Amino acid sequence: MTLDQLDDDVVALARDYNRTSPVEVYQRAKELLGIAQALLERTEIPRQKERAYLAAGQSASLLSAVCFDLGSLPAAVSLSRTAALYGQVIEHGPLQAYAHGALAFLAFWGGRPTESVRLIQQAQRFGGLGDTARTRLSVIEGRAYGHLGNMAAAERAIRASLDQSTGDRDDLHDDIGGEFGFSTERVAMSNATTYLLLRDAQGAEEAASTTLNLLSSRPEDERPILISSQASVDLARARLLRGELAGAHEALEPVFSVPTAWRSAGVLERMAAVRAELCRPDFSGAAEASSLGERIEEFSAAATAQTLGSAAPLAIEA
Repeated sequence: MTLDQLDDDVVALARDYNRTSPVEVYQRAKELLGIAQALLERTEIPRQKERAYLAAGQSASLLSAVCFDLGSLPAAVSLSRTAALYGQVIEHGPLQAYAHGALAFLAFWGGRPTESVRLIQQAQRFGGLGDTARTRLSVIEGRAYGHLGNMAAAERAIRASLDQSTGDRDDLHDDIGGEFGFSTERVAMSNATTYLLLRDAQGAEEAASTTLNLLSSRPEDERPILISSQASVDLARARLLRGELAGAHEALEPVFSVPTAWRSAGVLERMAAVRAELCRPDFSGAAEASSLGERIEEFSAAATAQTLGSAAPLAIEA
């Protein structure tokens, strides 16, 4: 019964991830990981042990994701490695692929895009993956190649992310879904960022606009704040590449109202990129560029992710 409840709680947290504040997700995921690890020590029944390993790996994966959102890259890496190890113990292909995909994502965030490509290629070889898993890995692969400046490989990965249609499913990315899934709007948002790395303003604007259009069809309380915020910032960055200062300002307006608890590392990194674009010579002396830059600095200074970045690893160790 305890394992049944743990399974239900992990599924609920994964599916509510985008509607729950990162700090709350962190606290709940840490609790679930602790329960799963305690169960591993209390049972020697093979089937129960396998379920506990899977729940522990899923909880570690969610905790890794939220540690990244809260600005703690080292903790996120450590937890994804833990999830990968749990997946290896029980030979669970989708969990191993998810964890290796997360490590690939964290690798290019840490300035190691070549390692990211290697990890993605390893993840793509695990068995039992469905279309959603392969889509997610292609998206991350495209970002890695974007960081390497390999336009042909990045565009090939983007096309692959839009063309997974075998009908295959797996029990993590598809049956649980939520944070383990990869919705159409998330694919578009992530690909917009890849286009920005390639300095392709048109591709980035089209992908970011696709994300926002898809989200606008949802009820307001069901729109994932992190995805919509990141897409809006990417839209602003695409417009700045074309010198459209007013259009960038318009795109950023809804982002400035995002509560501090939802200003994740992904949002902050994108806002920093906008701030850097505003320093281009062609915006020099523009009052609107100066005021927009100041608003971005104030937005980032108030962010919860920025203030919790150094605290999160200590909390995990405790």
